[in-house]
Amino acid sequence: MNTIRTLIVDDEPLARERIKRFLAGERDLELVGECAAGREAVAAIHALRPDLVFLDIQIPELDGFGVVKAVGVAEMPAVIFVTAYDRYALQAFDVNALDYLLKPYNHERFRKAVERARAQLSNGAKGELNERLLSLLENFKTEPTRHLERLMIKSSGRVFFLRADELDWIEAEGNYLRLHAGKESHLLRETMNRLASKLDPDKFLRIHRSTLVNIERIKELQPLFSGDYVVILRDGKQLTLSRSYRDKLLELFENSS
Repeated sequence: MNTIRTLIVDDEPLARERIKRFLAGERDLELVGECAAGREAVAAIHALRPDLVFLDIQIPELDGFGVVKAVGVAEMPAVIFVTAYDRYALQAFDVNALDYLLKPYNHERFRKAVERARAQLSNGAKGELNERLLSLLENFKTEPTRHLERLMIKSSGRVFFLRADELDWIEAEGNYLRLHAGKESHLLRETMNRLASKLDPDKFLRIHRSTLVNIERIKELQPLFSGDYVVILRDGKQLTLSRSYRDKLLELFENSS
């Protein structure tokens, strides 16, 4: 039995653990590495030369499609996309006969995806897979990006919706995010990386590892001696802009002035 060298790319540790747990039952699949971000994934694909990649679409730095473009369709291994996209967006995968795992998925669905990838690899269908990947990229290139417009909040047995443009800023709070909107705040069970990838990057910007801000709410920036900045919102709230995120925000302000 030929060994299928396998790479996992997902920014959520629990999601990677789930795939590894399911992989343990597939004797011919050998895990050669795991990555949490796009550029890291590109480097790993070039260095490790895997046969199969479980590729989450919504990852930091480069999304899943950005990884495919950076590696190059001709050099890309077989891919099983892993995603939380809605079924409307997943029609593009179906049209191009590319497999995906829609979160949350079970072991049976995982095994079906693996069996399909195994069959494609054993048939030597590399050229056909490349054509499907190229067609998929073209489909997503011509369609406008759909950003998250509403968030569903569950609280005390109630479910209500919050428009994204109502948000002032967001902070990490343990396994949750605290969403600040005017005088109200709400807890949402979500990761910062995943929510940031869903929101419009022209409207929401990361200013710290644990802070995301609606740029329309920013009133002023004040420099600190350490190289950090204080971000002052229109309601007077002060947030820290860390050095690792400052260049993008300063560039944004310079371009708008």
